[in-house]
Amino acid sequence: MVLVIIVWLVVAALAVATGLLAFALVRARRAHSRALEERGWLLEREREAAAQSAVDAERARIAHDLHDIVSHNVSVMVIQAGAARQVLATEPGQAEAALLAVEAAGRDTMAELRHLLGLLAPKADGADEADALSPQPSLRRLSALVDRIAFAGLPVDVRISGEPRPLPTGADVTAYRIIQEALTNALKHGDGVKAEVSVRYSDHALRVEVLNTGPSVLRGGARTSPGTSGDGRGLLGLKQRVAVYGGELDARRRLGGGFRVRAKLPLDRP
Repeated sequence: MVLVIIVWLVVAALAVATGLLAFALVRARRAHSRALEERGWLLEREREAAAQSAVDAERARIAHDLHDIVSHNVSVMVIQAGAARQVLATEPGQAEAALLAVEAAGRDTMAELRHLLGLLAPKADGADEADALSPQPSLRRLSALVDRIAFAGLPVDVRISGEPRPLPTGADVTAYRIIQEALTNALKHGDGVKAEVSVRYSDHALRVEVLNTGPSVLRGGARTSPGTSGDGRGLLGLKQRVAVYGGELDARRRLGGGFRVRAKLPLDRP
């Protein structure tokens, strides 16, 4: 009889211990799940904050570019209008040409204002004074950019296809910025390997591609960018800018090593 009681006590103790252990495991699992959910939420908030920061920074740079575009075109309009006034009576042909230049500059400026004014942000505090004094970015200055990158240690091959022609100012600036960002990334994070730049003109679009033929450095799924903490904010900002013009931008690792940035900018936007 005593032995039976002892057995029942042992069984009861084991049952209680098993129940307590199961309760503790369930409680620990729930706590772990809550911790994972909180961590995921915090990471998502950090990603959203980083993306918003990239958009804000790019909007500030767009504001700077638009300021340059408008001031340049207004200066052209003033000069050409003055020239037309001086020769209006004596040389009507030259006056007409000057007035056509005024009209073209005005149309270009209005197009940029319509597409960008709603996205502008105030100029970021502490903006680089040298950037404010630099010439307007343009594919016409691509050779100078390539020379600077090559001098810094990254050989660059450039291939132009199609018939080069004057571009809408915003698309011209955007294409230059894409190449500048991709080449700077390759220079800073590509271990001094070679890069290839391709610019292709077609009737309705401009296509730009930059290939880094060496190992690429990816953090958080995006190429690290100059002037950032390595979270790809530069490319995020450029994607926002390309979207403004109805274009597409794709940046990813290459299977054979290296990195590729490819963009398409429509040239026949309404």
